[in-house]
Amino acid sequence: MEKDLVNIEKFIEGAIFQKPTEAEFEKLALEIFRYQFQNNKVYQEYVKALGIDISKIKALSAIPFLPISFFKSHKVICGEVKKNKTIFQSSSTTSDIPSKHIVEDVEIYKTSFRKGFELFYGDINEYCLLALLPSYLERGNSSLVYMVNDLIKDSQNPDSGFYMDNYEELVAKLKENEVKGKKTLLIGVTYALLKLAEGYPMDLKNTIIMETGGMKGRREELTRTEVHKKLADSFQLMADSIHSEYGMTELLSQAYSKGKGVFQCVPWMKVLVRDIYDPFSIVGSGQWSVVSQSGAINIVDLANINSCSFIATDDLGVLYQNGDFEVAGRLDSSDIRGCNIMASEL
Repeated sequence: MEKDLVNIEKFIEGAIFQKPTEAEFEKLALEIFRYQFQNNKVYQEYVKALGIDISKIKALSAIPFLPISFFKSHKVICGEVKKNKTIFQSSSTTSDIPSKHIVEDVEIYKTSFRKGFELFYGDINEYCLLALLPSYLERGNSSLVYMVNDLIKDSQNPDSGFYMDNYEELVAKLKENEVKGKKTLLIGVTYALLKLAEGYPMDLKNTIIMETGGMKGRREELTRTEVHKKLADSFQLMADSIHSEYGMTELLSQAYSKGKGVFQCVPWMKVLVRDIYDPFSIVGSGQWSVVSQSGAINIVDLANINSCSFIATDDLGVLYQNGDFEVAGRLDSSDIRGCNIMASEL
């Protein structure tokens, strides 16, 4: 495989976004691993520090996963940083260092989230997309806000937009869409959706409610089950019908849940779980003897080709045989992770 950026991007368009099979996914992952080892200095130094002989890496489960904390202290990128790059940044508290993800070609991100949304929800033109998120002008360095802003434009619906601090107008629009039977997607950070639910209970039978996570000091921490029950009760929905989006600053792909907190990855993304007591050991390593495996979540994001496609997160999870997963909490030593737009702009 050619090592220059142009050919890498063609490689992505021609293979990664074409719904690779299990065997194709592993082959792509191994090729991308070799590319990133050669071109990403931070990742290369990390792998070398582990004393790993890369010539012996023949399986996906053997690829080293970079701790997500490196995005707080290093420039995790293949090659040199160019002037026309995009930098996504996580939110942070006064005691927390934000993560920074340098994205050389934001078009790859656009392709990833557009194709991902279409796979799970169909044509964005069919929706009125209402966002309980800060606007793009307020948090343009948030990867989530960037994605939603782009989808709002793609929807070509004059009522689609950001409604973070305008609950009255949002409620009016939701009720109007319900009366008209208009297909609506309401996406928001958890604390804002809870505020809406508590202050403005209503019947939302034609609206998809999608939470993106995020409490981070705004209010008491709740489990996903507790959050979904509160939202469902206020909006007269079934408790297992609340949708969720799983993404992060350091990635270019998302997983979605259409209920019960069980997530599905896009075809170019995969979750593995590692042993919490042995961070270099993948639980099961592909040899399943039970229905599910538990551990800390590792993510393979093939779209993240010019950064690092192999990320060891601080989330705990349960992985099922079919590749679906649940997020069960955080490692004790980790910072609480909220959505990347939970704090005000730095």
